[in-house]
Amino acid sequence: MTEPLLEVSGLTKHFPVMGGALIKRRVGSVHAVDDVDLTVAAGETVGLVGESGCGKSTTGRLVARLLEPTAGTIRFRGEDITHASRAKLKPIRPQIQMIFQDPYSSLNPRHTVGSIIRGPMEINDIDPPGGREKRVRELLEIVGLNPEHYNRFPHEFSGGQRQRIGIARALALQPKLIVADEPVSALDVSIQAQVVNLLRQLQQEFGIAFLFIAHDLAVVRHFSQRVAVMYLGRIVEIGDRESIYERPRHPYTHALLSAVPEIDPEPGRERIRLTGDLPSPVNPPSGCRFRTRCWKAQDKCAQEVPPLVRLDGNAEGHLTACHFPMEPTTAAQNGSASSAGRDVPESALAE
Repeated sequence: MTEPLLEVSGLTKHFPVMGGALIKRRVGSVHAVDDVDLTVAAGETVGLVGESGCGKSTTGRLVARLLEPTAGTIRFRGEDITHASRAKLKPIRPQIQMIFQDPYSSLNPRHTVGSIIRGPMEINDIDPPGGREKRVRELLEIVGLNPEHYNRFPHEFSGGQRQRIGIARALALQPKLIVADEPVSALDVSIQAQVVNLLRQLQQEFGIAFLFIAHDLAVVRHFSQRVAVMYLGRIVEIGDRESIYERPRHPYTHALLSAVPEIDPEPGRERIRLTGDLPSPVNPPSGCRFRTRCWKAQDKCAQEVPPLVRLDGNAEGHLTACHFPMEPTTAAQNGSASSAGRDVPESALAE
């Protein structure tokens, strides 16, 4: 078995909560990410889904080493980069790039498109054949923009075009892994389909691996080979796309999938409405973090943290963290998963 491109083990990030009127002191911690295990193979797309505030974006920033982990390990191509110094990270940085959620705030309005895309090459002292300007124009063409836009400013572009500029910037250093943090959530549905199809084409052409963070289950289904479901800082279920969408075992995954709107829902399909509020990450529940909103919770759920393990009957590699898992009875509740690998139609993202 080949070594994964990215291997995350026990990854944890706690942000301090400061209190006190005159003398600030630490009075608690926000448990943003807790004990996350995750792997991404070369050329693979792993989707990371969950409610807003569950820790998806923090996980992505930890993987890209934009944040310092509290605990755990991050290994990239077999090398431990968890607490690597700036000097040690310098040759790693070009191989891990990031596409940000907001195409408006992620581009410097004072810089031209050419300088924005050229910046990473200048910082890393990379001189491609033919010069940097030629490479920037090539990248603009690759992402579907006019090379003549080289000297324009971000305010002259639409949201979809700005996101394409962000994608071109991420491609400038020929990365092995791109962390895409909700790259289409701020775009119109028709533009979402175009950007998702562009990312797929780039993956096929350049063999790039993606950690694709999103809350839109339809987008994740079309783009990801494997899917990890996150709740309040922990991964509660992970597996290949087909088994997650058609045979989920964790109650939270069932609830998420039941909330996906459909034009022509199957008879008897009902939405699972979760009761109660999302617990505070400053003081998360003991045991299983989903137990305060789970209809299957028992005493054991409050006493023991359920391990992320393979359950009998599940496909190999499908892991679930639940003491009392659901029966895999939701087959095809959201349609066939066979559409991955083709272009995404607008209607699919509008579900």
